[in-house]
Amino acid sequence: MARYVSYRDFDWVLLGFVLIICGLGVMEIHSATQHTKFAGAHVKQVYWVVAGVGAMFIISLVNYQALLDQIHWFYIAGVSSLVAVLLFGQKYLGARRWIKMPGGNHFQPSEWVKLILILAVAKYFADMRERELSWADFMKAAAIVGIPMLMVLKQPDLGTALTYLPIAAMGVFLGGLQWKQGLTVALLATVGLGAVFFIPRVHVLKSYQKQRLTSFVDPELDPQGSGYQVEQSKIAVGSGGLWGGKGSQTHGAFLPVPQTDFIFAAFSEEHGFVGALGVLLLYFIVLMRLTQNAQTAPDRAGTFVVMGVVAVLSFHILVNVGMVVGFMPVTGIPLPLMSYGGSSVLFMFLALGMVMNVRMRRFVN
Repeated sequence: MARYVSYRDFDWVLLGFVLIICGLGVMEIHSATQHTKFAGAHVKQVYWVVAGVGAMFIISLVNYQALLDQIHWFYIAGVSSLVAVLLFGQKYLGARRWIKMPGGNHFQPSEWVKLILILAVAKYFADMRERELSWADFMKAAAIVGIPMLMVLKQPDLGTALTYLPIAAMGVFLGGLQWKQGLTVALLATVGLGAVFFIPRVHVLKSYQKQRLTSFVDPELDPQGSGYQVEQSKIAVGSGGLWGGKGSQTHGAFLPVPQTDFIFAAFSEEHGFVGALGVLLLYFIVLMRLTQNAQTAPDRAGTFVVMGVVAVLSFHILVNVGMVVGFMPVTGIPLPLMSYGGSSVLFMFLALGMVMNVRMRRFVN
């Protein structure tokens, strides 16, 4: 089969738009950190992007169907890595999320587990052969995603754990979710959220995590505490005006972590409404291109793989952008391809490599 695969079928247009977004991210990371202790972070980001592009080309050549056949081993490895984090991981700011690697680098397994879950969910629903989704099927899919999700919550890393949800949601939706099942799940989720927030004995979330999830509703109630990030982010976005400004919020160190979670706020402050709209347009084009690749996938499994990537990317964009303008809670979810961070960048390019993998086999019988 490999002899029919050619880089002529590679989606170069998609890669072009992705690299434009990465370039804007590197530019903003440089601007936001040039007078801080994080100065030079943009150079590391370039290295991560180059490494990500290389990994994308490599994974695009490995037949995704062969990967799906071995997904149970990848799943075991992913869960094992999360166990290793809980036992031996590096603790930073009260969270144990990273494994220290040689050379002083840190590896965050919860990021690459997303890719494993995309493949696992794709394999599970592809093997169903389009039969009607039963409650047993639903619960098995929930367990596939739920086990690693609970382990990531234990670290604790609420933001990354939440990014596993759209993978499951996209899987059950494309797998044939019935409206009665959807309504039942929505009601149970509502009851569950109510229990988490209003029943003191339920300790699923830490108190500071609950504050983060609720402070966006009225950040002025605690402007120096849980509402500080949202308030400063909204000021930064608003001060950008139509065409952008000098970035006083960003360069004055009022905006927290502008190179990571709040990079969209920093970019909006310096490039205004027009610049922010341009970035959102680029993301929209990328999502539309991915959806087109899902429609031309050679099989059901390929469609599930690509749409799993679409679900994760869409969720990241929606939550991050909503977070910086005060419409979403602060959960530590980075903006894909723009926010600084090696694990996030590598996951995104590996996911895009899987998309290219599916696309390059469109005409393989």
